[in-house]
Amino acid sequence: MKASSHGKWYWRVDYLGWSIACGITWAVIWILVATLATTNTVHTFGYVFLGWVIGWGMATIARVVYPAPRRTLLSQERRGQVSAG
Repeated sequence: MKASSHGKWYWRVDYLGWSIACGITWAVIWILVATLATTNTVHTFGYVFLGWVIGWGMATIARVVYPAPRRTLLSQERRGQVSAG
């Protein structure tokens, strides 16, 4: 679990951080849609949100079953040799 900093901002750079940011974004979208849109638009966004949740769930399962490869294929010094040679 790494935290990156850029100035005064700190954020997570892993899948959990991305998921939290998506949840916050969807909360803002739902607040705007619920206050400004018609009933039909709210129902349409409900279907879009449901599709996103299904995709997010499948991606989460895929990340557990097939984890990302480690960055051990080429060490830092080997990368320099490959690009130079």
